[in-house]
Amino acid sequence: MSSSEEFAHSSGTGLPDPGVHKSADELEVAPGQQHENLEGWIPEMAREEDIRAALEKAFDYRGDVTITLPDGHKIAGYIFDRRSGETLGTSFVRVMASNSGEKVVVCYADIAALAFTGRDTAAGRSWEAWLRKYWVKREAGEKVSLSPESLE
Repeated sequence: MSSSEEFAHSSGTGLPDPGVHKSADELEVAPGQQHENLEGWIPEMAREEDIRAALEKAFDYRGDVTITLPDGHKIAGYIFDRRSGETLGTSFVRVMASNSGEKVVVCYADIAALAFTGRDTAAGRSWEAWLRKYWVKREAGEKVSLSPESLE
């Protein structure tokens, strides 16, 4: 067995796992990630841990969120960047506002509420979902295309 084959058969420790032998095709298939449906969710923002966890999920979310500031002003848009500092006062998210396209910086400490208000454009668009649709169409005798579907 070559060193690259031995690495492919390692047990995660960097050492070869002699009891496991997989073909290259078996190694190419990785389990998918379970997609969490956050659309419509309004997280509790009582503790610092709640705020940080909710904003991490908002950063990974592929839709718009609405941030409410303490004065009641709302910023709706897509969170495209975040900087996690040691305190809430030194942590920031950057939001592309949906109504203007303006890039707005919001301090974690200035966020009174957060809501996942936009449609999650990634929901149901996993490789596994696409593959299931592909095989259903192919088995039904439909002509299938390998071109991507429209996002709309």
